[in-house]
Amino acid sequence: MKKVFVSGCYDIVHAGHIQFFEEARALGDYLIVSFASEPVLWHHKQRKPSIPDEHKKVLLESLRMVDKVILGTGMKKGLDFEEEFLQEKPDILAVTEDDLYSDIKKELCARVGANYLVLPKTPPKFTPVSTTMLVNRIKAPSAVPLRVDFAGGWLDVPRYARKGSYVVNCAITPMVSLCEWPYEKRSGLGGSGAWAMLEGRDPVASELALGVGWQDPAVIAETGLCVWRSGSSPVLDVKGTGDFLEGRMAILYTGEEHDTPKMADEQRDYVRISQSSLIARTGVLERNINTLAAGVAPSYNVCHACITVCSLTKECAPCRIFPMPLQKNIWEAATGDTPCTFSPAGMIATRLSRTIRQ
Repeated sequence: MKKVFVSGCYDIVHAGHIQFFEEARALGDYLIVSFASEPVLWHHKQRKPSIPDEHKKVLLESLRMVDKVILGTGMKKGLDFEEEFLQEKPDILAVTEDDLYSDIKKELCARVGANYLVLPKTPPKFTPVSTTMLVNRIKAPSAVPLRVDFAGGWLDVPRYARKGSYVVNCAITPMVSLCEWPYEKRSGLGGSGAWAMLEGRDPVASELALGVGWQDPAVIAETGLCVWRSGSSPVLDVKGTGDFLEGRMAILYTGEEHDTPKMADEQRDYVRISQSSLIARTGVLERNINTLAAGVAPSYNVCHACITVCSLTKECAPCRIFPMPLQKNIWEAATGDTPCTFSPAGMIATRLSRTIRQ
């Protein structure tokens, strides 16, 4: 009888483990699975297992391809199963290609005449996951807000960051979940960052991998009305509740999809965007909706629109936010332009007939 031995944490058994066990079992007639005990897991990774050892043992024993399950109790890193391995004297120690302890395992195999065998990676039968990914998915929130950005958009993209500049944004409700999404998809409200967070993925790393910035997951996680320092990673400068904006904002969907990664490298006036972030930051500090709205104007030049068009997403985003009122002199001071019409108070939304990206 040819005995095959495998070891690991197997903290949350998933389909990737099952495929590995099946391939290992095919190497012989008898498969022994060793998993690190709770004291071992704590000693090396400073965390407890997701399920108790006795439950994990029963779960592994129930698998049709597994013939025996043992508990690794040794504290030697990479060889918590050493004592049990020497007792079992298997013919093969099967490992994956990313084994970090090949040298000491080969030495252990030599002591009992076993073969150290690396199983080549085979095409997965499913989307690969890891125990860490599953734990993060379990810990992930069931619902999160989306976001709108007032000023400083694109200054959260590391390659466009400017010292002394800011990104001003806020989280909005209703919340979204993997099952319920009461907004248009791809509408420039930070949906990709929210989706990554809901799935338990690192949302900042996910956004940066797309070549865009960190502001979406940063404010979605922080919530509230936020001012961030422009840079390679999120650093909160000021946070407020944004209660002075309550009931004074609305979103209008224009019917156009928004693709931030494709827009990231387009030409734009970063000096003007930087200036807008300073004005908007002052508006947050002063809790003044007029100044906050004026901070948008240097970044977003909008023609043929009623009063101020405060795009709280990216430039030319399909969802437009209109905060009111905006004093005429503030608009003119910020832009040198006269708004097409002026409304003294309230909150209105009107479809844009034309937008010009800076």
